[in-house]
Amino acid sequence: MKQANKHVRLTFIQDHQRHYYMEYLLLADESEIVISEYINDGDMFAVYAGELLVGVALFTFHSDQIVELKNIAISPTYRGQGVGKAVIQEACSLYRGQGLYKMIVGTANSSIANIAFYQKVGFRMAEVKRDFFLNYPEPIFEDGIRALDMIMFDKILNERKY
Repeated sequence: MKQANKHVRLTFIQDHQRHYYMEYLLLADESEIVISEYINDGDMFAVYAGELLVGVALFTFHSDQIVELKNIAISPTYRGQGVGKAVIQEACSLYRGQGLYKMIVGTANSSIANIAFYQKVGFRMAEVKRDFFLNYPEPIFEDGIRALDMIMFDKILNERKY
């Protein structure tokens, strides 16, 4: 197994280039319609392991010093090798350095691996948005479970500044 996490780097993607990464974004969010609603918001990064493009991460900003990990998608070949963890660590460092208070992320109730992953990298369950995925154009099923609710996680980056 490759140890990709030692050579993970994030490269900022300009707004006019974002649509080239739709294939990756669709690995994490099954609806191109939904992705099109946020693809031009916030900061988007290409994720490289060495010189190889292995994924993307997109972060949006909320009021009250909050950044949201809106989409993180790592190529299936590179999952389980520390790439996602390295992306989270790098992003937390970046946004902590910018003085942001916390990072939030949401995933479907059916995304069992994602639920475990976010807890392993230091996020805590914060709320459940019931029936969130009923707004999607097509039903989503993972491991025989229908995605209905969004589980929100948060991770404190800095003390709150007012």
